Amino acid sequence: MEGIHQLPKALDQPAVPATPWWAYVPAVLVTLLAYGLHYLPVPPFRVMAGEGARYPVSAAIIAMVAGVLVRNLFPLPAPAIESAKGLARRVIPVTIVLTGAGLNLLRVASVGSRALLITVVCMAVSMMASIWIGRALGVLHRTRMLIGAGTAICGTSAIVAVAPLVEADDQDLMLSIGTVNILGLVLMFLLPALGGLLHLRDDMFGVWAGTTIHAVPQVVAAGFAYSASAGALATLVKLVRVTLLAPLLVILGLVHARRRGSSVAIQYSKLIPPFVYGFMALALCNTFGLFPVLQFRFGAYALSDVLTNVGELLLTLSMAAMGLEVNVRFLAHTGGRAVLTGTAASVVLCLTSLLLIRLFL
Repeated sequence: MEGIHQLPKALDQPAVPATPWWAYVPAVLVTLLAYGLHYLPVPPFRVMAGEGARYPVSAAIIAMVAGVLVRNLFPLPAPAIESAKGLARRVIPVTIVLTGAGLNLLRVASVGSRALLITVVCMAVSMMASIWIGRALGVLHRTRMLIGAGTAICGTSAIVAVAPLVEADDQDLMLSIGTVNILGLVLMFLLPALGGLLHLRDDMFGVWAGTTIHAVPQVVAAGFAYSASAGALATLVKLVRVTLLAPLLVILGLVHARRRGSSVAIQYSKLIPPFVYGFMALALCNTFGLFPVLQFRFGAYALSDVLTNVGELLLTLSMAAMGLEVNVRFLAHTGGRAVLTGTAASVVLCLTSLLLIRLFL
């Protein structure tokens, strides 16, 4: 994504006029609207399961869709659109860092060697399938890399983390985020029904859902819709996929640097953006229990939970801002091939995961 991880610009560039405060109001209002819709007590916003209510449609994806609608249905002043672009670029790196506060790296060891092997193989297969299928369909390299990351790891969070490494622009992000989130919702409703038809055991379905559905809330909703034990295992497997985001970023950074074919030697110390180190630092703090519990008169809150919730709020705000930038005519012209790429990659992922589960579990 432009502006998140770039070389310093020349000092003699003309000064950019300050953005008026009111230009940020549309993004904030869209964010508030997204949270209001996110907690609506009706399907698909709320899904009832054995463990209680689940909210599989994230506020972030609602904010993105709402931002697109506002931008294309209502006349917005130019400063509001420009401020949206700057807001997303400033907020997303902070969002990625705060995501690490909710990860426990020891879960990688606890998921079991066979389930871990299935997870890693499925990640690799879905990433390669997105790249190859997207190339055959004429999808831009940046877009198919983002679709592959979102399909392989964790949807929106993986896409916004990978974007600066492949120098993706905002249109690439919108295409990939929209594609992956739509397909994640489809799989959330489809997989429990297919699991019943295939007579999958709870552990088999838990690994299947955890390795194929794109976003964490969607995995949780689908897993617990099948059974409590399937939901617990699906959540664990999915969190392992999220944890593997960091090594994926390192690999993609190396691959993209070599793909550019520059004659200048690669500076490995500068290959990974600084926010990746922040992400890993918070993940390590959470893994070793270094975050304190904040005690107030009205209750106690773990700092890791507070940071994670702030990260989700900032992600929703950044998605609202990105939605306000989108030109629907562009998406209508180029989005079909991206959706087809994501659909084909998701089908390959589901079939690969199911085959491996049948062989090893």
